[in-house]
Amino acid sequence: MLLTIPNLLNAAQLDKLREIIRAGTFVDGKLTAGFAAARVKHNEELGQEPERLQRLIRILMASLGHNETFRFGVLPHRVADPIFARYRPGMAYGDHVDDPIMGSGGPRFRADVSMTIFLNAPTDYDGGELVMRTSFGDNRVKLPAGHAIAYPSSSLHHVAAVTRGERLVALTWVQSYVRDPGRRELLYELSLARAHLLKADPGAEHTAQVDRSYNNLVRLWGEV
Repeated sequence: MLLTIPNLLNAAQLDKLREIIRAGTFVDGKLTAGFAAARVKHNEELGQEPERLQRLIRILMASLGHNETFRFGVLPHRVADPIFARYRPGMAYGDHVDDPIMGSGGPRFRADVSMTIFLNAPTDYDGGELVMRTSFGDNRVKLPAGHAIAYPSSSLHHVAAVTRGERLVALTWVQSYVRDPGRRELLYELSLARAHLLKADPGAEHTAQVDRSYNNLVRLWGEV
């Protein structure tokens, strides 16, 4: 499931993030790439300046924690500290699958869901689409600033070459309580129906049945 999360960040948050990022130093993105990814990765990432990164992380994680689409669509158990990346003309990231186990600088965790958060407007650059390879063809994603896309970390994907301007994104990875992407998609669809019924007809027996089914499926499929 490709899950779009609109307006994860508001205009004030975006302005603050970009202000903090502009004052930082970028390094070669290959420094954080695995062996296979390093061969196809050509971007820059914000350097490891702890104080600056913590300010950025606080803003982003607060938004994720309060976002219902993220919480019910991803069912997050562990969320990695984000990486802030930029692509300038000629930069791209070839076809790759994200590493299955992450967390070299801290506790290790399984990467079930990858997330790209767009930090500048799509009119700021040409190219730079996130391209998901699927059995139905390529799915090209280029979202407004503040929007995010979540997708299974097992997906084959790449970032198309930027030909003008600058693409600025935040990236993070999540270990979900439910590792199977098909089950997560079913649970998300059921959660939407559940939320509607709880608002529209909270006392009805069918509402209680859907609520019980959702919670018991999470109990059945969830891992801690």
